[in-house]
Amino acid sequence: MARSQALTGILFATGGTLIFSVNDVAIKFLSGGYALHQIILIRAFVAMAFILAVIHFSERGWSQIATSRPGTHLLRVVIVMVSNVTFFIGLAAMPLADAVAVAYVSPLVVTLLSIFFLGEKVGPRRWAAVIVGMVGVIIMLRPGAGVIQPAAVLVLISAVLYASGNLLARHMGGTESAMTLSFYVQSGFIVVSLAMGVWVGDGHLATDDPLWSFLFRPWIWPPVADWPIFLATGLSVGIGGLMVTQAYRTAEAGLIAPFEYVGMPMAILWGLLIFGTFPDAVAWVGIALICGSGLYVLYRETAVSYTHLTLPTILRV
Repeated sequence: MARSQALTGILFATGGTLIFSVNDVAIKFLSGGYALHQIILIRAFVAMAFILAVIHFSERGWSQIATSRPGTHLLRVVIVMVSNVTFFIGLAAMPLADAVAVAYVSPLVVTLLSIFFLGEKVGPRRWAAVIVGMVGVIIMLRPGAGVIQPAAVLVLISAVLYASGNLLARHMGGTESAMTLSFYVQSGFIVVSLAMGVWVGDGHLATDDPLWSFLFRPWIWPPVADWPIFLATGLSVGIGGLMVTQAYRTAEAGLIAPFEYVGMPMAILWGLLIFGTFPDAVAWVGIALICGSGLYVLYRETAVSYTHLTLPTILRV
């Protein structure tokens, strides 16, 4: 049973992360012409339509929307919302691969926070991996240029919040389904994005600052050519969000988190194909340290913490 749960969690995390990569590239592509809250609103409507369709045809039906933990859902919605906003503002001002690399400190943060909030054990070697990963993040921040990149700091904040949201999902997993968790997150996106649209959708706070223009740009009606991109980002969040949430519900956070690194090569590939960007030498050093430390955590999890669940035995289930 434990091996089956581990395999299920790994497959959901890997598949969900690959699907999520479409969301990142789509939003970066749209960031030059739309306000962030307009993109998130359209994305949330598409994702919600998918979630409601799944709920309608699932065995448990609409009973999945019921919850006895509205306050905890509200906390998670706030965390996920701020994480999304900070990440995408940073993403708009950074190369895709660089932003994703900084964001991938999140699995290390999951490993770190799981000690305090979930009671999971982390040995000295995994502590060392966390430290190495943090060094990689510092390199990605590029303080040697005389000033730390504000966009990278925003992505780093997003990573910490993203980790907190995933840990909260695992904490709630005993009573809340992945469908329930996703439903309330998308509901929060819709409410907050509509409120932002009413407040600043007319563009009266618009700025030429490359970092903040994405947040305060006026709303426009999307041309037909952009609707497939909006559809792609909505479906990627709806499907990928369900899969990653289910992964954190079914297996320990320390086992699941490193598998999210599969998104790193996808970010490099998307950046090269869509935007013509490729990591420079400094970025490669940071990427290597961050991803290498995360993969070492994976090795420790499968070889030590799960001696009866080593990766080869998991894959034979």
